Amino acid sequence: MSFFKKNRRTIRNSVKKETLIFPTIEENLHYIVEALYDTNDLKTRKITFNGIPGIIIFLETMVNSEELQRSILIPLSQVNTFQSIDELITSSEFTKSNYINIATTSLLAGNSVLFLQNGTEFYIFNTIQINSRSPEEPENEKVVRGSHEGFVGRLNINLNLVRSRIRNRQLKIEYFQLGWETNTRVAIVYMEGIANPSMVDEVKNRIISISSDMVFSPGFLEEFIEDKPFSPFQQILYTERPDRVEAHLMEGRVAILSDGTSDVSILPVTFFSFFQTPDDFNIRFFAGSLFRLLRILSFWGAITLPSIYIAIVSFHFEIIPSDVITVVKGSIENIPYPPFIEALIMAVTIELIREAGIRLPTPIGQTIGIVGGLIIGESVVNAGFVSNVMVIVIALTAIMSFTIPSYEMSNTVRLLTLPLMIAAATIGFVGIVFCLMIIVIHLCKLESLGTPYLAPLAPLHVPNLKDSVVRFPIWMLNKRQKNIKPKKMRKQNPSREWEKDEK
Repeated sequence: MSFFKKNRRTIRNSVKKETLIFPTIEENLHYIVEALYDTNDLKTRKITFNGIPGIIIFLETMVNSEELQRSILIPLSQVNTFQSIDELITSSEFTKSNYINIATTSLLAGNSVLFLQNGTEFYIFNTIQINSRSPEEPENEKVVRGSHEGFVGRLNINLNLVRSRIRNRQLKIEYFQLGWETNTRVAIVYMEGIANPSMVDEVKNRIISISSDMVFSPGFLEEFIEDKPFSPFQQILYTERPDRVEAHLMEGRVAILSDGTSDVSILPVTFFSFFQTPDDFNIRFFAGSLFRLLRILSFWGAITLPSIYIAIVSFHFEIIPSDVITVVKGSIENIPYPPFIEALIMAVTIELIREAGIRLPTPIGQTIGIVGGLIIGESVVNAGFVSNVMVIVIALTAIMSFTIPSYEMSNTVRLLTLPLMIAAATIGFVGIVFCLMIIVIHLCKLESLGTPYLAPLAPLHVPNLKDSVVRFPIWMLNKRQKNIKPKKMRKQNPSREWEKDEK
């Protein structure tokens, strides 16, 4: 058995090379054992098929043992007459290969492999163990009306949820495998007849260019493919809702799904994409437009409100109405710190409460919110460290940030508030205006996969405003967004023609 003396490093370095299988099952087993570093969960079952010795190899931590027993081991052990494996195994998907390196990859994916003595090929059986939660509604994206399904941690199930909603032959799925060591399966999904081909090719090129030993979450993927990684603004939209992915795919965008996560990345996106929710289209357009405008205004209000208060108290006290001056002055006159320090103390306290509420179990997290909001807030005011008005301002700022549907965009609010507070504490309203100018200029220059981030405001395209800043009636939204350059602009014909017939 001289083959057992092969150099182990040579075997392990050749795992990714196309190497033909060996003639004996012992050599094939030895190769796989060495390639997988003699892992303890590698199991084997010896069989005899039509008088030919064979061996089934699998990773017990990855396979469905019941499926393995029912669909493979029992049929192979009960064969009485000469039959081929193609005829015998009918209840389990299987493929064939003659490259030994594919066997190791298949085992790691949860498949089982069968080698026969002196065979020129081996069999790969689908015995993957699926451990997944049911497609329940995501906790972070709840809606009042509409679908209550959510993605799970299995790529195949998530793709099934997408395909079940878009039963169209033009829905195209392309697979990639990222990470030298993790071998994470990634799929990009788009509509062939709608998505811009050059945009799709750009997404593929950016994904293919990823060279890392570990890619296992959307955060890893995002930082490799986004246009401006140092921008505080999110350039990829995340969602766990199949209906939201469906809507964006039909607009001509691309979705990126990866195995092991329920978050789906959508690109390209604009600034206004982060303020839209499925509820906007499930309620009447007047309410949908009002709530969307409220979220956009809340974003700018959450960024500027603390800094405006600091600037007024520090530099521009004269603009406060005379009836309010006494109240504000009485609130801050005994505070030993300047307004900026007050705001900083409260902002840090709010962030600590928020982080504690997220990390702790739900019942305890709710208690922390009550303790932080009532006891700590009241105590710091009574102790004279923070004024009543400052508590109101910071609380209102936190509430406005909570109205933003996207968690990533709410993080942007938390990042931009501090520079504006510093500018306001330094030179008042001039500093606030200067910082806002920088933010707006940055937004005008920013792009998401070549799409202007502030479209359709910059560059201005009035027809697209019907489904960006506000939400017009659905029967008026006849064309797709121009900024993503879809192959097919028209998405519906003029509707409500029956009104003309009645007249």
